[in-house]
Parts: sequence; C-alpha cells; structure tokens
Amino acid sequence: MPVKLFDSQAHELVEFTPLVPGHVSVYVCGPTVQSSPHVGHLRSALVYDLWARWLEYRGFQVTVVRNVTDIDDKILEASSGSAEQWWALAERVEAEFQDAADALGISRPTKQPRATGDIPSMLELISTLMSSGHAYSAKDGSGDVYFDVSQWSDYGELTHQKVEDLRSGSGHGSMEAGAKRNPEDFALWKGHKASEPDTASWSAPWGAGRPGWHLECTAMATKYLGSSFDIHGGGMDLRFPHHENELAQARAAGDGYANHWLHNALVTVQGNKMSKSLGNGVLAAEMLADARPLVIRYALASAHYRSELDLHEGFLAEAGTAFGRIESFLTRAETQGITTAGGEIPEVFAQAMDDDLGIPAALAVLHDTVRQGNHAADESASDAFVTAAQQVRAMLAVLGLDPLDSQWDKDPGSDDVLEALVENILALRGKAKSEKDFALSDALRAALDRSGIDVQDEPTTSTWSIRG
Repeated sequence: MPVKLFDSQAHELVEFTPLVPGHVSVYVCGPTVQSSPHVGHLRSALVYDLWARWLEYRGFQVTVVRNVTDIDDKILEASSGSAEQWWALAERVEAEFQDAADALGISRPTKQPRATGDIPSMLELISTLMSSGHAYSAKDGSGDVYFDVSQWSDYGELTHQKVEDLRSGSGHGSMEAGAKRNPEDFALWKGHKASEPDTASWSAPWGAGRPGWHLECTAMATKYLGSSFDIHGGGMDLRFPHHENELAQARAAGDGYANHWLHNALVTVQGNKMSKSLGNGVLAAEMLADARPLVIRYALASAHYRSELDLHEGFLAEAGTAFGRIESFLTRAETQGITTAGGEIPEVFAQAMDDDLGIPAALAVLHDTVRQGNHAADESASDAFVTAAQQVRAMLAVLGLDPLDSQWDKDPGSDDVLEALVENILALRGKAKSEKDFALSDALRAALDRSGIDVQDEPTTSTWSIRG
C-alpha cells in the first residue's frame, strides 16, 4: 500500500511519489526563538519527526531541514530594553527548544540552519527577484525591499485566494505612506532603523538592514534542498501569509519549490486557542515538569496531526494511564523471560500509518494487541503471548515510544536503585501474603500506589510499572 498524505495545496489525499526515487526531502518551519518554547512548538516538531520515522520505515532515505529564525521583529522587540543582547536571547531560547525536543526523543533534523547564517543566499534571492521585476526598493528611502504581488499572477495559489479578496498588509513590512506600491506587498528586506542595534544589520546593495521572515525560509529551503523538493511542513497558522509568500517568492525566482504541503493543526487549552491575551499558554518546560517525557510524547502524538490537540483537564493523566497499560504488558512479558525484540508490525497498523499518518487508528491497533496479549497470557497461550509482545514492541519502536529503548535511560544508576527498591517491597508483600498478613500486604501496595507505582498481581508473581 503506498503512503498517502493530505496535500494542503491540492486540498486532497494524494499518493506520495518522491521526486528522486528512494529519497524524500522535507523542509519544516522551525521555531522563531524570541521566547521560551510552548507545547505547540513541540507538537509541530513531533509531527514531522513521526512523518520522517514512518517514511524511513517504508524504506526511504529522508532528509529533513528545519530552520531556526534567529533574527526577527519579535526577537528584537523581546530583547529591547534588556541587558541580554538579541543574539544571546535567540541562542538561549534555541537551546531551550532543542533540550525540550531532545527530552521527547524528537530526532534532530539532518540540517538545522539559522537565518543569520545564510544572509548571502538571501541577498542573492532578493537580487534575482529585483532583476526580474518582482521586487522593488521602497521610495521612501527606508532601505526596505518589497515583493510586488501585482507582478505575480499566481499569488494566492497555495491557499486559493485572490489578491483582491485579501486583507491589505501582512504585518511584515513598513506601512509608512508611499513605502509600498500595493498594500498586499510584503517585505523581503528591512532597512536598518536607528532604534535597532547595529549588530542586527547586514550590508546590501539597496541599503543596510536584515531579511524579512518570509524570505528567510525560501532562501534556506532552496539552498539546502534544491530548487524543488518533496514536502514543506509547518503549523496551520503559517499557511497564510507565511507559506503563501514563501511560494510566491520561490516561483517568481524560477524555482519549483515544494511538491507537497503538509500542515499540522494547533494546540488548544480547554477548547480555547493558546494566546498571551488569555494567559493560557503552556510552556514546554512546564509540561516536562508534570509528566515523564515518554508519556508526553504519547500524549502529543495521540491526536491526528490535522486535528486540534486540546490540553484539557486530566490530559496527561489520561495519557499516563493509557501508556501505563502498554508498559505493564511489556513488563509482564519481560518478567516471564519473553524476548520482545524482533517482531513485525501488524498489517492493519501499517495501513493506518500509510493513510496520512493515521496515528489514532494505529494506537487503537496497539492497544488492541496489548489486550489480546494479556488475554493470551491469562489463558497460558504462550505463542500468542509472544507474538503480541513482539508486535507491540515493533509498533512502539516505529512511533519512537519504546520504553525499553536505551534512549530513555536518562539515569541508569537511578533506575537500578528504584528497581531494587520496588522489587524488595514486592518481595516483602509476597511474604506477607503467604503468611496471610493481608493488612501489611495492602499497606505495602498502598505505599507503592502513593509513589506512582502500579502493581499488577499474577497467579505466581507481581509486575509493576511507573505511572505516567
């Protein structure tokens, strides 16, 4: 079965065929590093990590480029009046984002260019657009350079909008009188202002300044992936104007650009959009303090990537309970000496993943296999138990959720101490039960429960797992 994806430009499910057989090239809009990363940033990064993992499972060699916007209006604004320089702020926030992504097992991209590291390619792109008549210098002498939307008849092709129907201005260019030819034109280059630090300025033929946000991504995508590449991904909020402007610049410069567009839906909180005005933003660090990274990864992956993910009350607790059932099953298998590695994923799981990365349906298969495996263990059907355990481990590996993978051993020494402590308590509890001291047995189980340890009693032994 071929991999299918929902192409945002075509607005339909299409069969994926790479431009180069056996290879997949992906560009993903990364973070703008003006403030600490929130859960939405992590969800988007995880979505494309999961896409890359599945494409690799299907035999493709995948190249992922995810940029870092480290020069931008928001970054300069955030550092204004602060002792921290804008570039130091950007570097610190980028490190916070990377630490959070690493904690969730999100694979680092093949390349992760910073905007400030690719100014020459951006200057070259602007020169190309000016030479072809698609860009112009502002008449007010500000040093701004704009893309002339009126000179690109296909503008709006990504989001299927007509120029005359668009609201004027994209929020990324000077709105001074006479600066633009058309209100929809957007900034490719922003002339240096006296109020901005000199370090946030680069020399250019049309005047010192810095690149516009939209231009940065177009230049980096084509530099690292070529004139045409397979997939461009990002959050749904970037479709317009950011991605629309990216595409217009690229096509006007003669590049084919992205063959397919993927967009992940946003994260909401109690049904409301996360926003500063509502004060309901959830930082990545806050969520990582509330639950284990494995549980958070499971939780953020649980909704289809094109569906909104709502952080409702009990969101992480529900995910912890669900993932705990999976861990308990694997622990049950491991304690009975079953080799869980080397299994194959069920075909129905693969079909779900091939269908536009249908992870909710794939997780349903995973949990159903856990139930079947527990039933087989209860009935002493060893062959079915082994098969189920190996299938579960294989599915978890594809999703980056295998709790037995060494990547989750952050502190092996600490884990060894915990394991020894829990096993000793279970041994004492077993002795109490054999002596019919049920009050002590119940007290020991209650103590483990209060510590976040779930215990599952078997006919001859007890297994345990850490609650999410």
